Amino acid sequence: MKVKTIGLVILSVVIFLMLPTNLFAHGFGERYDLPIPLNYFVLGAAATVALSFFVIGFFFKTGSGQDDYRRINLRRFKFFRVLTLIFSLLIKILAVVVFITLMISGLFDRSVADGRENFALVFVWIIWWVGLGYVTALFGNLWAVCNPLQILFTWFELIFGKQRVPILKWPKKLDAWPALALFLLFAWIENVYTGGSNPFNLAVLIGFYSIITWVGMFLFGKHIWLKKCDPFSVLFALFARFSPTEIRVIADGEGNSICEKCLSGCAVNPDLPDCVDCFECWEQADDSMKQISVRFWASGLTRGERVSDALVAFHITALSTVTYDGLSETPFWLEVQNSLWQIIDIIPGNTAVLIESFGTLLVPVIFAFLYIQICRLISRFSSDEMNYSDTVRSFVFSLVPIALAYNFAHYLSYLLISGQSIIPLISDPLFFGWDIFGTVGYTKDISIVDAKFAWVVSVIAIVLGHVISVWVAHKISLRRTSNHKVAIRSQYPMLLLMVFYTAVSLWIIAQPIVE
Repeated sequence: MKVKTIGLVILSVVIFLMLPTNLFAHGFGERYDLPIPLNYFVLGAAATVALSFFVIGFFFKTGSGQDDYRRINLRRFKFFRVLTLIFSLLIKILAVVVFITLMISGLFDRSVADGRENFALVFVWIIWWVGLGYVTALFGNLWAVCNPLQILFTWFELIFGKQRVPILKWPKKLDAWPALALFLLFAWIENVYTGGSNPFNLAVLIGFYSIITWVGMFLFGKHIWLKKCDPFSVLFALFARFSPTEIRVIADGEGNSICEKCLSGCAVNPDLPDCVDCFECWEQADDSMKQISVRFWASGLTRGERVSDALVAFHITALSTVTYDGLSETPFWLEVQNSLWQIIDIIPGNTAVLIESFGTLLVPVIFAFLYIQICRLISRFSSDEMNYSDTVRSFVFSLVPIALAYNFAHYLSYLLISGQSIIPLISDPLFFGWDIFGTVGYTKDISIVDAKFAWVVSVIAIVLGHVISVWVAHKISLRRTSNHKVAIRSQYPMLLLMVFYTAVSLWIIAQPIVE
């Protein structure tokens, strides 16, 4: 215990000494003079997260059995089932229309001649990539309903008949590693590849990805491909674990689980009750076995599910890539670039692209190393009650609130200001001279959010996200250990990680933008 305390003190001192006292709010380029030095904000935030550990440990002392959170099944109400069907149909039609519109907008770009922004760029990079993540976490997995590639393939199956057995069997050893590879490719396109800001290039990339997805669904089955190879389905399903809604398939009248028939591999946690958020099981189940429930936010992360090594790597990468996006805008990374330039400059190719590509890969590796070492300590501190391997596969869910909080803090001003570009475009996305909703003449209001508001919201979001992560980790440990004392002791390493990352997150958010 003394070693950990000394470590925390040393860490706090290092952070205190390294942090600047002037703040240029992220996304604005304007200075905001804090009422107290930035160092105090960081130390206060770290102390709050540490204090929350002891408060949570005091009030949550026992688990509540296998099914460890309360929920209300809305599907038992007939009117809700009718509303669900209507909403599902409307959102699917809208999703396909938007998909076709953005493809036309990208392939036949007229934004330059018209003097406005391109619909495909605004919708994909702001509304879909940034905005949908917020919607998913706050409400539920909307992407599972409005994925246009999945919708079009399902309509194809309805017209031409659905295959009972996939043509090819997904290699078990391959697991979800293709989803991770494609996510890293997407992160590279977002953070490094400048061609992604060209409407035509973006439309071509989406077109290629659509063809690959449809072929994969046809060969291996729709749900297997989405779970194993589609990075966006995996990511939004992960964020949906935080949301207040879920789909659930309960056992039949004889106590048999539908997961036994699932080809996409959701039956890896036989000790947990029911099947949650598996859409393959949902399609196969009888109507009497289906539930759509509301629950408290973040409770879906506390089931203690064990995921595969590939999904562990995917979850860590999802957190680290958005952190790298923020880190790449700091003076610290500029110094790293300058240091690496002389070394990498001898390699043929664009040196700047090589360095940014290196950073895109390096940061997830560093995060994975830290997480694995923390899990090793958790297992040791639990007196080996929690197996090391299971610890790695279960506690990764405690990182989700951190990822969401940092994502929210990092992109908030970008979404609120740049996202306004969609308002005139929804009335005339293809520049045909339309004014469908009467919004063509709308101009951005950059005063909607200022530096002070962005900073305060960022601090609250990051601290709250880490506190929730502490709670999730504590709930999981209660499920995996014999008593409260062991559960508390096992979480000391995780607390250290949470405190450290709280400080690092605020430090990154506070840095001036590097031009």
